[in-house]
Amino acid sequence: MKLTRRHFAALSLSALPGLAMAQAAHPFPAPGRRPWAEAVPRLGIALMGGENEADRLARFDGYRALLEKTFEIPVRVYPAGDYAGVMQAFAAKQVEIASLGSAAYAGAWIDTRGGVEPLVVPVQEDGSTGYLAVMVARADSGIADLAAMRGRSLAWADPNSTSGYLMPRASLRRQGVDPERYFSRTGFAGGHEQAVIAVLQKQYDACCTWASGQGDEAQGFTRGNLRAMVEKGMLSMSDLRIVWRSEPIVTGPITVRTDLPDSLKQDLLAFFLALPAAYPEIYRQISRGEGAGYVRARHADYQIFIDLRREEAAARRRRE
Repeated sequence: MKLTRRHFAALSLSALPGLAMAQAAHPFPAPGRRPWAEAVPRLGIALMGGENEADRLARFDGYRALLEKTFEIPVRVYPAGDYAGVMQAFAAKQVEIASLGSAAYAGAWIDTRGGVEPLVVPVQEDGSTGYLAVMVARADSGIADLAAMRGRSLAWADPNSTSGYLMPRASLRRQGVDPERYFSRTGFAGGHEQAVIAVLQKQYDACCTWASGQGDEAQGFTRGNLRAMVEKGMLSMSDLRIVWRSEPIVTGPITVRTDLPDSLKQDLLAFFLALPAAYPEIYRQISRGEGAGYVRARHADYQIFIDLRREEAAARRRRE
């Protein structure tokens, strides 16, 4: 699939009218066991890879406890080793909910034959639901732009990552850059956090990761992997230089299984729409930084990623 300007324009939703909905006051669901609990007696939350397990569990514990308190059923979190693990957990119906990147959502939708659906998507402060893939190199590397990356090594985050693999490859190809020929070597670091660490430790010259692209760059922007690593004391932005940025990408959704009771989906929708105002710190932890809340997500906004994944799979088969 050859991406055109029209395709890239479709990847970002700017100035959404839904911002008003994200900022409006939504009543938080009253605590109590729901009738749907007879069919779904516990909730399983899959946690994406890309961050060490201890930090993931700590960040999501308040969220887990709040779901448990609100709906009065057991809630368990399942940290996956990589993105594929979350997609497989959905396919096996081992979990009910997860926050997915756009490419991972597309992969889960394909693998489950439509067995997952998007519930809500985070909104940026300016009303958009987009974010960026960024390529970062060490500040002392002498690499200032994409041209200087010719013949250098590049780390991808994960084969199922939107910003760490799928979209950078598509964007670079659109710019006339063939990743297989342009870089001396590429490889998978095992996640976004691991990719940045690999660059800092000089295992790769640069890597691709994700950032909101809004706010103070010196603090890692408002949201994203860079911001999270700065806040954890793992990174100083002065040690890195951003050498390339993608066009805006539609942020991945919080995703649920399609076969869940509609009443459960509506309760979860109410939970997320009210969460930022009612429990701002929990919202901040699970969204990896600042933001303006959530709006209802639409499957149609992720069709481009489904098409891209199918084309990537077809290209692999042709190479084999």
